[in-house]
Amino acid sequence: MHIVIVDSSRVVLRVVAGMLEPRGHVVTQFTDSAEALAYVTDNPKVRALITSLEVRPLSGLELCWSARLLAEASRPLSIIVMSSARNARNLAEALDSGADDFLDKPPGAEELQARLRAAERLTTLQSELIRLAETDSLTGLLNRRAFLQRSRDAAQKAGSFGQLCAILIDIDHFKRVNDEYGHDVGDAAIKAVAGLIAPEGIAGRLGGEEFAIVLAGHSLAEAEALASRLRLKASDLRIRSAKGPVRLTCSFGVSEWSEGATVEGLLKRADIALYEAKSTGRNRVVSAMTDLIIARAN
Repeated sequence: MHIVIVDSSRVVLRVVAGMLEPRGHVVTQFTDSAEALAYVTDNPKVRALITSLEVRPLSGLELCWSARLLAEASRPLSIIVMSSARNARNLAEALDSGADDFLDKPPGAEELQARLRAAERLTTLQSELIRLAETDSLTGLLNRRAFLQRSRDAAQKAGSFGQLCAILIDIDHFKRVNDEYGHDVGDAAIKAVAGLIAPEGIAGRLGGEEFAIVLAGHSLAEAEALASRLRLKASDLRIRSAKGPVRLTCSFGVSEWSEGATVEGLLKRADIALYEAKSTGRNRVVSAMTDLIIARAN
């Protein structure tokens, strides 16, 4: 487990780290609580934060509060406070500020390991709950809500001038597949297409037979090329059914981020391009550019 320890004393840091590192934990030490918070923020693999109450420039309680906000943003994190002044008031304030547990300082080795085993159980449970809340149960892709949130995060990182593209994908004549071959085959078709797009960028199922990908750091030309490759792969799929193999095709709409845009606007433009692809023959890639739609049948 990756653990961050914060204390004003380097001696305490070395003592605690010395109890943890031989057990295989990755330990990162800080005397500055603001630097520790920045590190935890930027490193989602950190699963436990152990902090003293007596730290600066953020107090231990302030650090707990800020770290708890990170954990509430769909992230597993256990927060443990340690203090040499253990009393009911300190304990209550720490728990009210977002801490999950409390340790005397310096902690005993056995107690520390036991508390971390509890922290590991907690973060494992948190991870599973987050996965269930964010995942489409049929395909394993992000569900609509989680996809939109991840896309907004990517847009925020990209800023006004960063590269960001969206691809919307729809299985052609999907109702016909369900009607002729049954919903089990329809579900198999949805899972097969999901398997194609899962490794690409931020991938989600928006509902029914519609999927989306958001690509950070990609140009429109790169997004078009990916959509073209996926179109060909989709046409090569063969879905088993009692009546024999079922062939599929998909239509694609592509759009590019522009200054002042929103994720909703980016996806709306891709949706307009997708509609154009569906209405002009299907099994094609159509790209939306500010005031121009470019169609690629390939």
